[in-house]
Amino acid sequence: MRIFITGGSGYIGRSTVQALIRHGNEVVALARSERSARGLSDLGATPVAGALTDTDVLREAARQADGVIHLGVDYTASTAETDRAAAQALQDGAGSRPYVHTGGVWVYGDTDGVVDEDAPLNPPRITAWRVENEKRVLSRAADGGHPVVVMPGLVYGRSGGLVQSFFVEPGRTAGAVPCIGDGSPHWALVHVDDLAELFVLALKAPAGSAYAGVGGQNLPMADITRALSHAAGCPDRIDPLSLEEAVRRMGPIAEAFALDQQLTGARARRELGWTPTRLDALAELAQG
Repeated sequence: MRIFITGGSGYIGRSTVQALIRHGNEVVALARSERSARGLSDLGATPVAGALTDTDVLREAARQADGVIHLGVDYTASTAETDRAAAQALQDGAGSRPYVHTGGVWVYGDTDGVVDEDAPLNPPRITAWRVENEKRVLSRAADGGHPVVVMPGLVYGRSGGLVQSFFVEPGRTAGAVPCIGDGSPHWALVHVDDLAELFVLALKAPAGSAYAGVGGQNLPMADITRALSHAAGCPDRIDPLSLEEAVRRMGPIAEAFALDQQLTGARARRELGWTPTRLDALAELAQG
C-alpha cells in the first residue's frame, strides 16, 4: 500500500514510518521543514512539503494514497480548529479508503478501575478538544468514509515522549524526579514501537472502529517515577508535588498526568491481532 502520513518526523511518527516500511508499504510523509524532509528521507519515506494548515496539500496527498495515518498536531491557540480542518481535508481526499486518526486515552479521565473503549468520557482541559473532533471523524463512516481512531496511552520508549520531557529531564536538573500527589494513580502505558504496529494494523480495521493503544501495563505513578529516577541519574530521589504545584511547573498537562487510568487493549488484540511485545516498562524506563 501507498500510505500518506502526517507527523512522520515526530516521536511516534518515526517508529510508525519504520513499521510501515518494514511491512512492505510505500510511505509518503508531510514535511514542514527541510530538516523534517531529510529525516523522513533517511527513514525511507518520500517527503511532501507542507503544514497541517495546507489543506489542499493534505487533500491531494490523501487522494493519491491507499490509506492515511494522521499523527501530526500543532499545539497552538487554534489546535482544535487546525486538527479539525486537517482531518476533514484528509478524509475528503481518502474517500472510502482507510483513514486512521490519532486520539488519546486521556479523554476518559479517571477510569475507576480497568475500562475499555466504551467507557464514559471525562477529559481534562488539555485534551477536551479531541472529543468533538473524534466524533466528527467517526461520523464519516455513515457517509461512505473509512475512519478508524487509535487512542494511545502514555507512550514511552526510545528515550523520548512526554515522560522523558516532563519527568526525566527535570529530574536531571533538580536532582529528583517529580511525582504528583502520593503516586497512587495509574498510568496506562504503551511502548512506541508496539504503538507503531497498532497504527499499521489499524489500516485494515473496520470503518468506524476505535482502539485504545495500551500495552496492558497499568502501573502506579510511584513505581514509574522511581524507575525514572534511575534514568535521570538520581536513584530513588523523588520530589512529591501537590497537583497545584505540578500545574505551576508543568502547565495544564499536569492534570492529565494526575489521572488514575487503567485501560485494556483487548479489542485491538482480538479484532486486529495486535500483540505488544515490550512488556517490562519499569525496566526500560529505568534504563532511560
